[in-house]
Amino acid sequence: MSRSAANALPRLESAGLDGWMVRLFEEIDEANLPWITALARHCESAFADTLVDLVPSYTTLLVVFDPVRLSPTEAQQKIAALLVELAPDEDIGTGQVHELPTFYDPSVGPDLDRVAGHTGMTVADVIDCHSRKTYRVFALGFAPGFAFMGLTDPRLECPRLDTPRKKVPVGSVAIAARQTAAYPTATPGGWNLLGRTSARLFDREREGFSLLRVGDEVRFVSVSREEFERQGGDTTPMEAAG
Repeated sequence: MSRSAANALPRLESAGLDGWMVRLFEEIDEANLPWITALARHCESAFADTLVDLVPSYTTLLVVFDPVRLSPTEAQQKIAALLVELAPDEDIGTGQVHELPTFYDPSVGPDLDRVAGHTGMTVADVIDCHSRKTYRVFALGFAPGFAFMGLTDPRLECPRLDTPRKKVPVGSVAIAARQTAAYPTATPGGWNLLGRTSARLFDREREGFSLLRVGDEVRFVSVSREEFERQGGDTTPMEAAG
């Protein structure tokens, strides 16, 4: 990937005195991830102990550095040099594969009927469509352990709720646009809820806290109410969005 004009891609956008946002793409695509993981890997090497954090997303990589030891200009020059000859990782299949047991039901997935109506599918088809695909973790954010995954089957594309819920239960499995996720903690949220997983997605006793990491692969495995409860899942129902 070669350097290009200021308004073209890739480009560097200032993220304050201690960060640069590297915008590699404009649209979400599974083919983006090898480029983003490659740049992250090279940044780790180039910045060494002056690197504070790397935050990948679907289309960007946020590079946070120590401003006491490195000026914004020096950091910019390091990143620009990496972009000159950046090539995508040939193999990103090094992440873990996770199967998340999921109870799909209107009682815990109150937007199932709405999604079915929006997509012209039956509820059974929505569940089958969502659970048959393997998803890649593209980014972590919003809340600790919240993994943005994609891409869902195009038939499942559905907008966020007009009014977000004030509290979404732990483990809620949801979709928005062509993304899917499971809520690691009880937080506000505007995604469409399809069900609930019993997997513990965020644990302060776990190294790294989050079960899922960028590059991991995830499958939502449909289980019965009985199996879900046996695994410690919470079947407390919730109402559909207004």
